[in-house]
Amino acid sequence: MRILILGGNGFIGSAVTWLLVERGHCITALARDATVAARRMPAANWLVRDIARLAKADDWRPLLADVDAVVNCAGALQDGARDDVTALQAVAMTALYEAARASGTRIIVQVSARTDGPAEDTPFLSTKRDADAALKASGVPFVILRPAVVIGRNAHGGSALLRALAAFPVVQPLVNANAPMQFAALDDVAEVVADAIEGTIPACSDLDIAAPEVLTIADAVVRHRACLGLKPARTVIVPAIAAKIVAAMADLLGHLGWRSPLRSTALDAAAGGVTAPSGEPAWRTFRTLDETLGGAPAGVQDLWFARLYLLKPLVFATLALFWLLSGVLALAQFGRSSDYLVAAGASPSTAALLALLTSLLDIALGIGVLIRRHAALALNLMIAVSIAYLAGATLLEPSLWSDPLGPLVKVLPSIVLALVARAILDER
Repeated sequence: MRILILGGNGFIGSAVTWLLVERGHCITALARDATVAARRMPAANWLVRDIARLAKADDWRPLLADVDAVVNCAGALQDGARDDVTALQAVAMTALYEAARASGTRIIVQVSARTDGPAEDTPFLSTKRDADAALKASGVPFVILRPAVVIGRNAHGGSALLRALAAFPVVQPLVNANAPMQFAALDDVAEVVADAIEGTIPACSDLDIAAPEVLTIADAVVRHRACLGLKPARTVIVPAIAAKIVAAMADLLGHLGWRSPLRSTALDAAAGGVTAPSGEPAWRTFRTLDETLGGAPAGVQDLWFARLYLLKPLVFATLALFWLLSGVLALAQFGRSSDYLVAAGASPSTAALLALLTSLLDIALGIGVLIRRHAALALNLMIAVSIAYLAGATLLEPSLWSDPLGPLVKVLPSIVLALVARAILDER
């Protein structure tokens, strides 16, 4: 079949794309950035589109012209610099259904979520609920799938956070530790999508995907910790006020383009648990969490990822603070900064200009690394500028290398930290 996959490079979408290609289907996948995905899965035809901008049926018709089925794996947890939840999950989907009906699309498989519970009024779940209702009313054959917490060989969002909490040193800090959770193996989700596409699952089905066991968040973290090969650790309950502060900070970072799983929507959803209505979907047998984790034994790279996941914001915050303070302090002591350059041989006017420009550059880089879409450029410039500073200082005043306060030596760790940040920047 000719299948269009929305969000083909996402956590679930990439697994679905891979499996459908393996089963011999002709795949076209949409993504906002398909450069890496196209190299990883060249058998699919990758199209760069921002789904949130496909707000009218006419926007979708060219994409559906040679398509038999559509799989929707796209979604956004919360509004931010890179995401408009309503535009993506409601407006664009309504336009898709209208175009699909006119185009005679055989079936739409929608990967949705449980849309009730304490977080049911959040934009994330309310727009999914509206989209599901619109799909059911559209007249297009459909299958709606509602996976529980998805766990796979790769990790993203909530599954990545579980690994990170499991790798936390000495203790396991948890919020809502006793909230009930059910889990779904990523491979199971992809297989159910493929079966729905191929007609094994009847049209007009609305199904939950979850292993039968109901665990607490604490149970899940303990099992992840064991999978990583770490010793058991004592659980420490994080006070609600601390969790709200962290969520508020994560929400703020969302407006700068960072998609943290600690945003308020995720915490609200976790507070009520994530379970199937009956607790045990009876229509198919699914892998348990232990079977899922045991099916892909963790290696040292998984441990590195888990440990670096929570260190990542600290790394970026440290770099931003270092560069911001460097620029601000240089401006605050502008006379001393320019005098130092004059002593090194620069003219007063040149020294003043260089002191001003370098101070402003430091501040700009400190701000730039905090904005997700500018972070890669800012990190590259931090490395280049640091090397330029070292080279210039070595030429003008080589004795600084032996200064007991180490003004040049201390630049070397900042370069390494920027290299580490660059290495862990990518989300997918």
